Amino acid sequence: MSRSSAKSQKARPPPSLAHLLPQSREDAIARAFAEHPSIIESGHQVAAAEAAVGVAESQLMPTASVGAQVIQQYDSYFGYPHTRQFGAQLMAQLNVPLYQGGSEYSFIRQAKEQLGQARIHATVQRNAVRAAVVQAFSQFSTARASVTFNQNAVKAAEIALRGVRDEAAFGQRTTLDVLNAQQTLLNTRVNLITSQRDVVVGSYAVLSAMGSLSIDMLDLEVTPYEPNKHFSQVKDKWIGVSGPEDATERRYP
Repeated sequence: MSRSSAKSQKARPPPSLAHLLPQSREDAIARAFAEHPSIIESGHQVAAAEAAVGVAESQLMPTASVGAQVIQQYDSYFGYPHTRQFGAQLMAQLNVPLYQGGSEYSFIRQAKEQLGQARIHATVQRNAVRAAVVQAFSQFSTARASVTFNQNAVKAAEIALRGVRDEAAFGQRTTLDVLNAQQTLLNTRVNLITSQRDVVVGSYAVLSAMGSLSIDMLDLEVTPYEPNKHFSQVKDKWIGVSGPEDATERRYP
């Protein structure tokens, strides 16, 4: 294997997503509250529970119904020929519930309790997302500060190594001193690479905590799942067990 081909196959570090992150922790929390799937789901559950309360309360409301009937008959009016009978009827009915065993009131109380449960669940989801974003953003900020610190440490270790080598050339330092300085430089470089890795992982962790780690955000070369397209392909299918036509064409990373 040639040297050029070996360099071409060298592993490349994954890119950092720091440019996709908000500038501050507060902005990250606000964005997570607006985009996180768990928070959006809990909001829909609260809306559904509120609608259920309205449906339960509607059972206590009066109901009205209106009906109309038109009748037309020929040659049948008291047996006389060539006669016609025409009649029209309009009916209106109003029902006012008074007491039906208390089941409606029980359903209303149950719906309200479920609404309270949905609101508590929404609050729990918001607090969980907030805690996850705060933790991930703090770790990411610490990793970035660690990169700056280790970069300065590497520069200092390189300067120290040059000084030890110069002193060793004049007989003021031993070979062991040079080896120790080289080991210190190696350790600082390892720490720098580790902190750079933490920045990359931390950027993904922040996006994941925000609920923004998606195909569109990462610009992945895969075909996303489109529920509307899937529904349009199967909504008029009364028989058969096959799925959408493009199911076999979906690519995965």
